[in-house]
Amino acid sequence: MDYLTFFLAILHVYRALCEEMFWDTTVKLAENMSLQCIYSSLDTLTQMEWFKINTTSRELIAIFSPIYGGVVKQPYTYRVYLLNSTAAPNDMTLYFHNASEADIGFYSCFLHTFPHGHWEKVIQVVASDSFEIAAPSNRHIVSEPGKNVTLTCQPAGKWPVQQVTWEKIQPHQIDILTICNLSQGKSYASKYQREIWSSCSQDMRSTFIIMPHVTASDSGLYRCCFKASTGDSETFVMRLTVTNGKTDNQYILFVAGGAVLLLLLVILITTIIAGNNYRNPNPTNQSSDGATEDVYVNYPAFSHRPKTRI
Repeated sequence: MDYLTFFLAILHVYRALCEEMFWDTTVKLAENMSLQCIYSSLDTLTQMEWFKINTTSRELIAIFSPIYGGVVKQPYTYRVYLLNSTAAPNDMTLYFHNASEADIGFYSCFLHTFPHGHWEKVIQVVASDSFEIAAPSNRHIVSEPGKNVTLTCQPAGKWPVQQVTWEKIQPHQIDILTICNLSQGKSYASKYQREIWSSCSQDMRSTFIIMPHVTASDSGLYRCCFKASTGDSETFVMRLTVTNGKTDNQYILFVAGGAVLLLLLVILITTIIAGNNYRNPNPTNQSSDGATEDVYVNYPAFSHRPKTRI
């Protein structure tokens, strides 16, 4: 029995070493950084733990209970903290002070919920020079707040697509929105903080994601990546801008005000021209023989001014 237990332990370690780590978010290392973990479900949170994932074990960083509160373990005490859970009960973001290269690695935000059980988000922290920079966007989409926005892309290559990945790119982090394995027709359930609808079916030639009821916080760069079993890949980047209602109202008021000022200017010019024509309806007098006589205009209100010849 002891030999069997030892063998299973060795097998577990071997699988941990060989298994490829999968993560939901990539964060660029910074002295003051945050590992975002927002649980979007309406389930009741019973307990939460933050771990740093090592090669063969998990190092407990912090633990939180809605009843008993939170505790940060050594050596992370005074270096990390959680938000006030009473103000944001679904936000379990972990904040770092004075982070260093020793903090590079994988982290797990592990939640125990009722009635659906556990929920986990894995975050990878990478060095600044290893953080991937997005390419310039291929397309720009503009939407009003509250609309349902659909982002689509299709590969130009004719090779069979094996996997499609959608990501949101920010200066400090990259979030995976959805992953579709076309060979199995299965998609990965995103740990992203907002609801995302996507398509995933075998032999599909294009892909899309739908973001219902967008807000200004949804603005940014989105990337879809196609990968084939042959090793070929193709990437598309698009920018989404969700306009701000206040900005739109200010723009409308600016345009309306400009139109009113232009109308007033036209009325003023028309009034001046009409007044000049009324004061001097016949600028010249002609004699009976057709000769033109000079006309002089008097200024009764300013008797000291000389007569002006027109």
